[in-house]
Amino acid sequence: MQEIMQFVSRHPILCIAWIGLLAAVLFTTFKGLTSKVKVITRGEATRLINKEEAVVVDLRQRDDFRKGHIAGAINLLPAEIKANNLGELEKHKDKPIIVVDGTGMQAQEPANTLVKAGFANVTVLKDGISGWSGENLPLVRGK
Repeated sequence: MQEIMQFVSRHPILCIAWIGLLAAVLFTTFKGLTSKVKVITRGEATRLINKEEAVVVDLRQRDDFRKGHIAGAINLLPAEIKANNLGELEKHKDKPIIVVDGTGMQAQEPANTLVKAGFANVTVLKDGISGWSGENLPLVRGK
């Protein structure tokens, strides 16, 4: 115990950084465990699309969406979701929703917004479209 106290007294900035990092990891882990929005793999997404008629919501810009998207995907920008401008997605509240972005990093907040808007089964695709195309899964061009 005395050695730990000596280390802390000699390296206070390092110890504060370590405590901050630990707090951030705990916060992120707890937030992920308690979130109503779960992150799913490409295999789970394929199953949801084929077996449960899941609706894919693509958050990327229109140009990126036209270059390649999952078949049947609806293109909504995060700003449109935040403004509750959901368009044709409104009629799919009873179906599973898979939120997709370019890398899987920015989809969590729009997915949480959809849950607050009354969508019961909302998930996020792990690694987004980059992971989907990285496994050579089909993309549709145009629209």
